[in-house]
Amino acid sequence: MAFPDPAIAEQGHAVRLLPVPRFLELKLASGMTAPHRLKDLADVLEVIRAAHLPRTLGEELHAYVRPKFFELWDAASGATTDE
Repeated sequence: MAFPDPAIAEQGHAVRLLPVPRFLELKLASGMTAPHRLKDLADVLEVIRAAHLPRTLGEELHAYVRPKFFELWDAASGATTDE
């Protein structure tokens, strides 16, 4: 994982914003690699729920974080893999 190029940030009203996939990658990578940053994983789960993100968005994410996105997406949607 690498930090995104600032040039890809979009100009907001008074701030520059990362595209959603890049934002999610950073939050996922942080939560996956730093035990004291588990809130980042919870943030991703909440964004998935609040924004009704499609599961297919995971295909746009870096391969390192993609499985965790799918895991959180499944948890957010109530899907289980035990069935």
